[in-house]
Amino acid sequence: GIDTVCYTTSVALVEGGVLLREKRAPLDVPQGGRGLMQSKALFQHVQNLPGLIEALDLKDAAPAAVAVSARPRPAVGSYMPVFTAGIAVARSLAAALQVPLYETTHQEGHIAAAYYTDSDRAVGPFLAFHLSGGTTELVRAEPNGCGFALELVGGTLDLHAGQLVDRVGVAMGLPFPAGPGLEELARQADGSAGVALKAKVVGAHCNLSGAETAAQRLIAAGADHASVAWALQRCLAETFAAMALNAAREHKLSLVTFIGGVASNGAIREHVRQTLARQGIETRFAPPGLSSDNAVGVAFLGQQFLR
Repeated sequence: GIDTVCYTTSVALVEGGVLLREKRAPLDVPQGGRGLMQSKALFQHVQNLPGLIEALDLKDAAPAAVAVSARPRPAVGSYMPVFTAGIAVARSLAAALQVPLYETTHQEGHIAAAYYTDSDRAVGPFLAFHLSGGTTELVRAEPNGCGFALELVGGTLDLHAGQLVDRVGVAMGLPFPAGPGLEELARQADGSAGVALKAKVVGAHCNLSGAETAAQRLIAAGADHASVAWALQRCLAETFAAMALNAAREHKLSLVTFIGGVASNGAIREHVRQTLARQGIETRFAPPGLSSDNAVGVAFLGQQFLR
């Protein structure tokens, strides 16, 4: 499996439903930056892929197929130039090995990473909440024996969750991507110390730009950074829980799987888990190491396609 999304280059090897090896390399974003132009991100993927493929050590593996994320989401018009780096290497590798090439999407890879590493995986439809720098979407996912049938049922109407974290985190001097630094900073807070942030939630949709504006004002006014981080973390946890609960009730589903880098935050996970459990909604999370961008789910999907 190969995935070249912003901001990680990653490759993985699976066999018989088991992850054998995976390698990944984060893209380099200059200090104070809030991202990369697609051309610069694409260039870094091109530089990263040969070394990662070599480190994956395929000499004794005899791969039966190659899978690659070819676009962000399974939706018409979904496209980002960075995925062309992965497609080029995947096509070349499949041609050299004389094996099938399967294309999937980054979002489906995230869902698959959580689903196929879950020993008690769902047999029927469930909700998947994709929380990252480029996506904040709730989808109804139904396993169909060859991946998933997905239906968009909710999400953000402005900023993505990861964008909010990165913008506020970088404003406080944290490195990009700011998720790990924000979580560590929030641990240093004595509660919110009177700092509170709220996002607008309507049904299974949200608006996050108001929370960013409020956070930036607090930072400019000299508010304690740890308290702002804590308040932002709590704001996101409450927002996600409310959206997931509303969607679960509307679609009569009792299981929500959280995927994406923002979903790796331990405090957010615990708050969401407890809140939804009180309402009879079960939550599942990808293992922390597979919540951030990776090619593992892409490889698992390739295995399903091959079967």
